Amino acid sequence: MHLNIDSNLCNGCGLCVSVCIRENLKVDEIAVELDSGLCFDCGHCMAVCTKGAITLKKYEDMQDEIEEYRQRDVPVSYDDMLQFYKQRRSMRWFKDKKIDRETFDKLFESVYNSPTAENAQDVEFIVINDEKRLNDFMHLVYDIIKVREDEFFRIERLRDYLENPEDFEFHPLLWGGSQLVLGFAKQPINAVIATTRLELMAYTMGLGGFYSLWMLMADEIDHEKLMEFFPEVDKEKHMASTFIIGYPKKVYRRTIPRDKVKVTYI
Repeated sequence: MHLNIDSNLCNGCGLCVSVCIRENLKVDEIAVELDSGLCFDCGHCMAVCTKGAITLKKYEDMQDEIEEYRQRDVPVSYDDMLQFYKQRRSMRWFKDKKIDRETFDKLFESVYNSPTAENAQDVEFIVINDEKRLNDFMHLVYDIIKVREDEFFRIERLRDYLENPEDFEFHPLLWGGSQLVLGFAKQPINAVIATTRLELMAYTMGLGGFYSLWMLMADEIDHEKLMEFFPEVDKEKHMASTFIIGYPKKVYRRTIPRDKVKVTYI
């Protein structure tokens, strides 16, 4: 059983039953949890209860994390959010300034409530800060993706850089970046969604960055070999997002036109 239901607070309104997608509740004067084994701690019943009668046993020691709010009181307007999206741009040029641990901790608060399939909460992140570890990781990435070197000149450029970095002004994959945020999950989309939230929050904090598909190629080609670099991460999880992050060195001044999004209503 997953729920604590306070019989003194519950008024049997049935709102919890109406939002339970696993049909794990019924009303018998008050709400009753069924011993179905189907509950996955999504918390919809807890979030919708007008009396605060339901809590999740899993989070009994985290009551200070609960915040009351009104669903319709959205804290940001459509126009503000749209403008925010418009001003976001990929950033590849960074100041010679490292993001510190405290700033990263604040940044990762943005993924705390990120949705995951069936409430798996399977996302975890690796931050590569150390220059040597970053260099070792880039060598590993090349060692894996070099099998496709004939297809992509960027992989060839990475090889040349790793052999003679002094011949290059910028890293062919990291450009001006020196800090890397990697997202892992069993369901890759979970890590992608979480990293998108992190990226947008970074923009509010004066940070910027860009995504790299080249590193993701390493996971696609040889997942097991790649994961040897990350013994602390569950091997069933895949590296699904790679985000190079830092303090922007450039300032953009305007939006640019983009291709219209194709939408088909059927």
